[in-house]
Parts: sequence; C-alpha cells; structure tokens
Amino acid sequence: MKYFRQFFLILAISFAGEILHMVLPLPVPASIYGLVLMLLALVTGIIKIEQVKDTAIFLIEIMPVMFIPAAVGLLDSWSVLRPTIVPVIVITVLTTIIVMVVTGRVTQNVIRKGREKEENE
Repeated sequence: MKYFRQFFLILAISFAGEILHMVLPLPVPASIYGLVLMLLALVTGIIKIEQVKDTAIFLIEIMPVMFIPAAVGLLDSWSVLRPTIVPVIVITVLTTIIVMVVTGRVTQNVIRKGREKEENE
C-alpha cells in the first residue's frame, strides 16, 4: 500500500504538470513542469522525501527498460535515419560531452559550497 500511495503522489504531480502544459502558452514540456512542481514541493516541505523515496528509487532502477521502445523505433526508421547518421552521431557525442562537463562543474560547485558552509558553522 505504501508503494501505491507514493506512486499516486508522483502521478498526481505529473498530472499537475500536464495541466500546466495545457493552460500555459509556453513551449515547455509537461514533464518539466512536473519536475519543477516536485522540486518546489520537496523544497518547501509540502512533500517529504520519505513520502516518495521508495517508489522514486524503483522508477530510477527500471529507467533503462523505458528506453527500449525508443531504440526499437530507431531501428524501424533506419532507412530515414541512414542519410543523416553522421550529423546525428556528432551532435549526440558533442551534446553528451557538454552535458557531462556542465553537470560535473555544477556538482563540484555545490559540493564546494556545502563544505564552505560546514566550515563556517
């Protein structure tokens, strides 16, 4: 029952993101609205981490399975993808490297600021 309650809470936040996507005329995906709502709910304490933690861990563990349909879709559309494969690979590699570098830098800054805050206390 605990998992059902946690999953329902995550789905409710995602549904709120879908509603925001339909209401607001911005080019922002509904999933981003849902993530921002979840972040705000966790930061403000409206939702406690313990209220979603177990189900969130489960969803993160099965995430690779969710990419299988997308990979199969790429295989089905190979004839369309074939002429543009080199630019697609270059863009994919470059954006992956950029995301990794930016994520690493942000993580290092967050850790550094956390250590400075602990030392000052």
